[in-house]
Amino acid sequence: MPLPRAVLPDGHQRVRFHWRYRDLDGSASGDGAARVAPPDSARLDFLLSGPIGGGGYALLLGDTLVAPGSGSARRYLPATPMLWATLGRLAVPAAADTMVRVDGDTVRADIGGMGGVGQGGTTWRVAFAAGQLVSLARLSDGRVRELVTRDLGQARVRYENKGARRSLTLTQVRSEAVSDFDPDVWHR
Repeated sequence: MPLPRAVLPDGHQRVRFHWRYRDLDGSASGDGAARVAPPDSARLDFLLSGPIGGGGYALLLGDTLVAPGSGSARRYLPATPMLWATLGRLAVPAAADTMVRVDGDTVRADIGGMGGVGQGGTTWRVAFAAGQLVSLARLSDGRVRELVTRDLGQARVRYENKGARRSLTLTQVRSEAVSDFDPDVWHR
């Protein structure tokens, strides 16, 4: 059985969200916006709440993540495949081994690295419900290292890095279709 298509929806979108980051050193939060341009481009802007203010941005251009400046935005962000999953796009590296399971309207798949504990390799575990990407996990040696979960009913996305004990939660405030973006947003 083929996996459901997990691509960005047609048309340009601007998504406004609240974000909250936590790690062992503390937490930060604020507001943000994602400018999403299919098939494989997005810009995420993060504004920091509080008296310090500030923020940063990151560009997702295909398989490349660019977070210029002092790197403040990069600190909060997961690796590229996990970040794409937060937006609903499946963009994991190609692999020969894929195992698919179906349970009602839920489709689960393990992609690549089918070796067990001690056999190395990365396995990407993906789940779809009603055709929508709802989770992506990166496993190594049979253990979940990173996880993205998408609660579409609550308009909430959560990223967790188990080893580093850090998380990033995005809660959507508003999404709107837009005709286009100023070309400068991709080059700053």
